[in-house]
Amino acid sequence: MKNLFSNIKGDAFGGITAGIVALPLALAFGVSSGLGPAAGLYGAIFISFFAAMFGGTNTQISGPTAPMTAVSMVVIAGIIAANDGDVQKALPAILTVFLLAGLMQIGLGLIGLGKYIRYIPYPVVSGFMTAIGVIIIITQISPSVGYDAKEDAEYVNRFKPQAEELILENILKEEAGEGILVLEDFRETVTRANRITQEDILRESKTLAAKEASGVVGTLRVLPRSLKSINWLELILSLGTIIIIFGFKRITTKIPSTLVALVVMSGIAVGFGLDYRPIEEIPTGLPIPNLEIITGFSFANITPYIFTALALALLGAIDSLLTSVVADNMTKTKHKPNKELIGQGIGNSIASIFGGIPGAGATIRTVVNINAGGKTKLSGMIAGLMLLVIVLGLGPIASKIPAAVLAGILVTVGISVMDYKGLKAIPSLPRDIKFNILPFKLSSEVLIMLVVLILSTFWNLVNAVGIGLVIASLVFMKRIGDLTAERSNVKSLKEEPWADEVGLTNSLQEEVFIKHIKGPLFFGSTSDFQQLAQKIPNSASTIVFRMDRMQYIDQSGLYTLEDILVDLKKEGKNVLFVDVQKQPKYMMERIDIIPDLISKECMFDDFKSCLKWIKEHKDS
Repeated sequence: MKNLFSNIKGDAFGGITAGIVALPLALAFGVSSGLGPAAGLYGAIFISFFAAMFGGTNTQISGPTAPMTAVSMVVIAGIIAANDGDVQKALPAILTVFLLAGLMQIGLGLIGLGKYIRYIPYPVVSGFMTAIGVIIIITQISPSVGYDAKEDAEYVNRFKPQAEELILENILKEEAGEGILVLEDFRETVTRANRITQEDILRESKTLAAKEASGVVGTLRVLPRSLKSINWLELILSLGTIIIIFGFKRITTKIPSTLVALVVMSGIAVGFGLDYRPIEEIPTGLPIPNLEIITGFSFANITPYIFTALALALLGAIDSLLTSVVADNMTKTKHKPNKELIGQGIGNSIASIFGGIPGAGATIRTVVNINAGGKTKLSGMIAGLMLLVIVLGLGPIASKIPAAVLAGILVTVGISVMDYKGLKAIPSLPRDIKFNILPFKLSSEVLIMLVVLILSTFWNLVNAVGIGLVIASLVFMKRIGDLTAERSNVKSLKEEPWADEVGLTNSLQEEVFIKHIKGPLFFGSTSDFQQLAQKIPNSASTIVFRMDRMQYIDQSGLYTLEDILVDLKKEGKNVLFVDVQKQPKYMMERIDIIPDLISKECMFDDFKSCLKWIKEHKDS
């Protein structure tokens, strides 16, 4: 507690500054998520406060971030669509998924996974971050030009037949749930169908239209329509916001350019009484917990989103710990990764209960906090309280912010979040893989990055990262396998004799085949080892495996060795082991390679004793 208040002035200024920077981003991420600006603010308030209180990085400022919002947006859209486009009806299930993600983060911290996050390959992270930027930029095209698919009457009318079909399908599901047999009581179906009004059909049509126009693919699908119906006022507000954000940074970085753009453009829109589209109204008063998460809990509703919740938890962990590393470099301190995950999980769990979207450690806000004087956890807690004060006192004013201004802010976030360092490195990375169908080589690093980038942008963020990790793992295993095979000489039939082998006579050299294994025998090198065994000369009656440099063997290597020994024994050859190390010997004893295939008398501590055995049994 003493350390918490050791830097009150610096922490207060850092927290207030970070809170001000977080305000426009929280609003923008809330709108982008689909739950509205209040959800972004509530997420920023509770995650910032509790992640700072319980986390393992003293100067970290947490809240909604671009990657977390991008994944959350997919979850929210899917659950809303499954609930007939009714946000309030879908909200408990949405928040339950977010709560689950928070609890999973706590679990990841408790089992000590934090220290392993750093092993995620850079190309996967690079492709993902660039995809996040592309997704945000593309999905903000429609809001920036003032186009809303739900308000496009011609576009909505296309979905009326599908809406009627869906409504009828829901009626049949209701009757099935109530035990009504439709064919026996068809009148009930007709009665219920007659209650459906044109307003119901229109509402369902708008939901389907909005779903069809959502995401990157949906935005590109309706792009011709949105460009034909540009609202020039909305476009000017959006472009003005972008210009101020990038332009004001050239003047000074002491005042957040995002906040300047928000105040200036909103002031112009409100001051001149312009006919713009405002954001949703922000509720006044203290946030109220959504108890329907508990009272209306249904495992069936969240089962399809279990892996998405896990992806949110892992993504939040990566996002937060990367920011923690930045904070460490700036403050010359060392964060506690597992404690940080627990803090982030607590923050996300509490935020979900109060209707907030999930978040993570935010790099820009953390840097602002440190530069403004923040040094302890108190700065992050003050940032959360600062946002709470804004909600309590300025909610009605914030509700007048133009939606196009927040779209402009998000466009700049999308531009900033892309990994330009990774993109610039593409031409210079070594081209190390070749496909038979292509006349040129490709860089495996670039391939992984592009696969993650393209799949994340046009398909699914979670699946793209999983596929990227699988490809990266396969490439890594191939490289390590090749390197191990090369260094351990499992590929080479002929090799330089060691010093204690120089004294072999010519006759013994023809009858004895000696193989040095210089490194681990594992799944990456077993194929080469098998091929080598097939090339052992027929003239060799005794095979010597020198294993003093083979410190490790895995299950694949173990069974490959067993198969080779069985084949050699069938050919009537003597097989001798020299200086078998502790781990390989233990593994061989477990499956009875020792002593069933290699007896104790065929194992030697050094080559000198092995050579003596060979000479003694030469003519036997």
